[in-house]
Amino acid sequence: MAQFFAIHPENPQERLVKQAAEIVRQGGVIVYPTDSCYALGCQMGNKEAMERILAIRQIDLKHHLTLMCADLSELGTYAKVDNSQFRQLKAATPGAYTFILPATKEVPNRTLHPKRKTIGLRVPDNKIALALLAELGEPMLSCTLMLPEETEPQTDPYEIRNLLEHAVDLIIDGGWCGTEPTTVIDMTNGTELIRQGAGDTSVFGL
Repeated sequence: MAQFFAIHPENPQERLVKQAAEIVRQGGVIVYPTDSCYALGCQMGNKEAMERILAIRQIDLKHHLTLMCADLSELGTYAKVDNSQFRQLKAATPGAYTFILPATKEVPNRTLHPKRKTIGLRVPDNKIALALLAELGEPMLSCTLMLPEETEPQTDPYEIRNLLEHAVDLIIDGGWCGTEPTTVIDMTNGTELIRQGAGDTSVFGL
């Protein structure tokens, strides 16, 4: 049975953030708010937790999972980024963007796209997510909470609890965070728009 934390979207309660981070460290799968919509998250190197997320979404690793990073320096640790790309990323983060980039050796191989060896990375503009990532001290492996057969992400934490209380370990109620997913930009070979979402593409001249 999942725990349910109501965390204030502007002033996240430190005690609850610490408890949430500990659930992730112990191998738990959580539902948490971001600046685009609710997401599923787990510890980056935990194979069993990752497989639980893939099962909930009914996807495989050809669907890029995302490393949710606390800041740009953390993103640079886990992705290969040149100076030009770094400037673009700096202009767009934190924000509702997911960047597809070649992964460094810091990223567990099992989390990568099987053929391209790439990973999605992003820095969310959401105080709960950022507080949780700061407490964890490392990125969280994540993907949008879009259930099979659904056309839009889940938005109501109480409805999420009804649907997933036996499938996840924690649901964080962080209030309304929208239904529009991130803008996805592939930066492995130039700058290519993969999906238009909540992030403004003009920052990248697209």
